[in-house]
Amino acid sequence: MGQGGQDKIFVAGHRGMVGSALVRHFFSSGHERLLLRSRQELDLLDQGAVFDFMQREKPDQVYLAAAKVGGIHANNTYPAEFIYENLAVQSNVIHAAHLAGVQKLIFLGSSCIYPKLAAQPMHEEALLTGFLEPTNEPYAVAKIAGIKLCESYNRQYGRDYRSVMPTNLYGPGDNFHPENSHVVPALLRRFHEAVQNSAPEVVIWGSGTPMREFMHVDDMAAATVHVMNLDDATYKAHTQPMFSHINVGTGVDCTIRELAETVAKVTGYKGQLVFDSTKPDGTPRKLLDVTRLKELGWEARISLEDGLRNAYAWFVEHQENVRA
Repeated sequence: MGQGGQDKIFVAGHRGMVGSALVRHFFSSGHERLLLRSRQELDLLDQGAVFDFMQREKPDQVYLAAAKVGGIHANNTYPAEFIYENLAVQSNVIHAAHLAGVQKLIFLGSSCIYPKLAAQPMHEEALLTGFLEPTNEPYAVAKIAGIKLCESYNRQYGRDYRSVMPTNLYGPGDNFHPENSHVVPALLRRFHEAVQNSAPEVVIWGSGTPMREFMHVDDMAAATVHVMNLDDATYKAHTQPMFSHINVGTGVDCTIRELAETVAKVTGYKGQLVFDSTKPDGTPRKLLDVTRLKELGWEARISLEDGLRNAYAWFVEHQENVRA
């Protein structure tokens, strides 16, 4: 059916940050033939339920955005849940899609699939060339397995199952928990509270010198749909059977200091920024090579400042019941 707008599309994980961005994208482009199921309606950990759903609904396209995600603290504390739940959800959805005759599926991974010491910027072919970052290795292994599941069904059954690997994402629907969140929502919340409490300074872990890449989730959604809708010949011309995944990022990074200064500007914080260099910095740089994505005709559109303003507005509007 292609891009005519009438494909029946199943967005797995539509209530998460990425899944809800995909739903916004489809609705804004006039595509409303979506299959959406909450966890109460369809538990993706339940293999039988997923199989029955796929057989009954037979979607034309599947966007696999469902995942158990979290920051360093969560990954360190619950490694068993992170590897088990992600492996189970991926296996259930991909296998059930295949059995139901679904030809087109796209799997959303993570940039943490690459080795801890991968050359920067990280190219797709860096996959499986070195040791992973130990703190989130179980999660990364699950995501690598998802890529290989897609490649294996393509090789054996001629399916068209694709994978995209996003950089650090932020935006509406993010997790703003004070301990379990990633750096962007954590800083937005901390600076917001500093403004409310008239705090003279905000302390930020580390020296502020590490460089990171940040992408607004609405850009990620647009890129994912773009990759899904590429014709088969174009997609295969820019990928390889054993490196079928595509990096999705902005291609631009900034220092943590620059990020903090932009968050201060967006939240209206006028106090002092203090960097606690006794705290760990982590990897000096993490940037995705997005050459392949650009060759396929897509580039990020939302600037860091504009994206942060959007994410902050969402947080302020939803802070009473923001996800904990």
